[in-house]
Amino acid sequence: MAVLLNVWRSSPQITARHQQNVAAGAAALALSRARPYTLAHDICTPHPLAQRLPANVPFVGPEAQERVLGRPFKARLGANENVFGPSPRAIAAMAETEMWKYGDSESMELRAALAELHGIAPENIIVGEGIDGLLGYLVRLLVGEGDAVVTSEGAYPTFNYHVTGFGGVLHRVPYRDDHEDPAALFTKAAEVDAKLVYLANPDNPMGTWHEGAALARALDDLPQGSLLLLDEAYIECAPEGTAPELSADDPRVIRMRTFSKAYGLAGARIGYAIAAPELITAFHKVRNHFGLNRAAQAGALAAVQDQSYLKEVQTKIAEARRRIAQIAEENGLSTLPSAANFVAVDCGRDGAFAKAVLDALVARGIFVRMPFAAPQNRCIRISCSTAEELDHFAAALPEALADARGA
Repeated sequence: MAVLLNVWRSSPQITARHQQNVAAGAAALALSRARPYTLAHDICTPHPLAQRLPANVPFVGPEAQERVLGRPFKARLGANENVFGPSPRAIAAMAETEMWKYGDSESMELRAALAELHGIAPENIIVGEGIDGLLGYLVRLLVGEGDAVVTSEGAYPTFNYHVTGFGGVLHRVPYRDDHEDPAALFTKAAEVDAKLVYLANPDNPMGTWHEGAALARALDDLPQGSLLLLDEAYIECAPEGTAPELSADDPRVIRMRTFSKAYGLAGARIGYAIAAPELITAFHKVRNHFGLNRAAQAGALAAVQDQSYLKEVQTKIAEARRRIAQIAEENGLSTLPSAANFVAVDCGRDGAFAKAVLDALVARGIFVRMPFAAPQNRCIRISCSTAEELDHFAAALPEALADARGA
């Protein structure tokens, strides 16, 4: 944030009023993170749990950073969106949607299409406002104040955000060789009597993965009473065999998938979960039944029905992963093998150095992100993108490394 503010202050394109607004917003954000939100005594106050929480955001979005910078990014390589876009059939379906109508509260056509795709029953599927929305519903269903939840140190922070928001207690285990460690996660779950265990495969932020057969075997060690939340947001980008072969009726696991990545519909905010019918039915007790807009449902349905386009995108993602690895190698850096639509570039030192590289890239108009926890924070994370955007990254990286080394 400090680097962004310095760049912003030096930008002559921003008006004085805009500078004042952004400065006020930054000050308010810093204040809200420093102390819990409270209201005056004479009006309604939040629940005591909410009062104890900081008003923070798991990720600072690129638009917010652009407002601080005072200019758009040249390359948007930090959010793991699918810059190649959705199927033309999905675009057409969304454009033709009668938006004056509410969306189908049961998402019946989409659930039927997903059921056919996966060879399961519609009763095994719930559709929601992206994986993030489904995470919130799941935590609301299962986690109360003081309940234990297990995740990996540095894994997806939005899941942690929901757990903390409902009063759950997070227990973290370290990564092992840049992979999430199922054995350590399940051992910790037994120790703390965890309600939920979070595991992403492929992993975000590292892009590493476990073979599906290994995960299926590891499930035998999941303690009774714990539910494995298997986040498969990037599964369409992964090698064959990454998804474990499990019955959709298996009560030990809920699998979450999204249209935000390979399907190219991040802005539509739509995803789905696969689980035993009893758990799927429970979602109806807490979900927003009209939370999915009609266009998102139409676009997702058309995307599912256009698997040939998905294969084209998968090829482009694979090509971009190779290009990112090449750029890193040309600059004396290495990359982690990736099964996602991004690549973790190892900057070769510690988190402070990687952060200096990231800041220097941002200052040059290249939006990237990095892992939060050591030792994974020695890396920066580069989303797959077009040749033009990766050319911008290739041009900026040598200068960014030089700045970081001279800092």
